[in-house]
Amino acid sequence: MERQKFLIDTNVAIEYIGEILPEKTLTMLDVIIDGQFFISVINKIELLGFSGITQNEELKFQELINAAEVLELDDHIVNSTIEIRKTYKTKLPDAIIAATAIVNKLTILTHNTKDFDKIEGLKIVDSYKLN
Repeated sequence: MERQKFLIDTNVAIEYIGEILPEKTLTMLDVIIDGQFFISVINKIELLGFSGITQNEELKFQELINAAEVLELDDHIVNSTIEIRKTYKTKLPDAIIAATAIVNKLTILTHNTKDFDKIEGLKIVDSYKLN
């Protein structure tokens, strides 16, 4: 059986860097991050686009981004994003993140499950409810 591959959502990355996730989640994320993990180009923009972050936080975000495989927009993701926006009236950043996960057969690791839970074909894991 193929190992589950994760797209780490912005809220999880922020809470991971801040070490404010449940211990079980931090441990699991350590394993995921030591292996292979993905973020959308939107997650990169969100992480580095905060105006109120300290230089130290920005360095930690950049280290995390450098360790990730950053998935850029392509025609497949753009077309999937359009369908998600039309069908579910999802905010553009969330639609791009969802489309990126669907097209690349990834599971989104997020605590904002309500942003994604109606999107058919999308696999989601709540970062606070890991097994």
